[in-house]
Amino acid sequence: MMNIKQVVPFFRVTSMEQSLSYYTAGLGFTIKNKWIPEEKIRWCWLERDGSALMLQEFSKPPEGKVGIGVSLAFQCEDALALYREFTSRGLEASEPQVGNNMWVTCLTDPDGYRLEFESPTEVPEETRLSEVQPS
Repeated sequence: MMNIKQVVPFFRVTSMEQSLSYYTAGLGFTIKNKWIPEEKIRWCWLERDGSALMLQEFSKPPEGKVGIGVSLAFQCEDALALYREFTSRGLEASEPQVGNNMWVTCLTDPDGYRLEFESPTEVPEETRLSEVQPS
């Protein structure tokens, strides 16, 4: 019997409003569950395709970016399509580059959490998207 079924990242954020906009309007996640005391979302569960994460606003925000040093690596079918989707919505994403036989594009959320979207490829290591698909 498998006892552990899923791991879900739980990010503490400084502004729920700003983070929700980034994750829903920008990255395309949807809110599946939420806790709303005093008419304001304080915690939520977000999902997109087969991935999930939780956000909760700090009651007293710490100083500086809280997500520095924390990254999530989303394993995808087509990271290049996601790169185009995210940048078309005005998000800053790194130019996709091949590393470890994967196309990789990275974003940083409003609190400094690093989000990596990766998909398998046979393109040579360290190739940049602009080298195979000039703009």
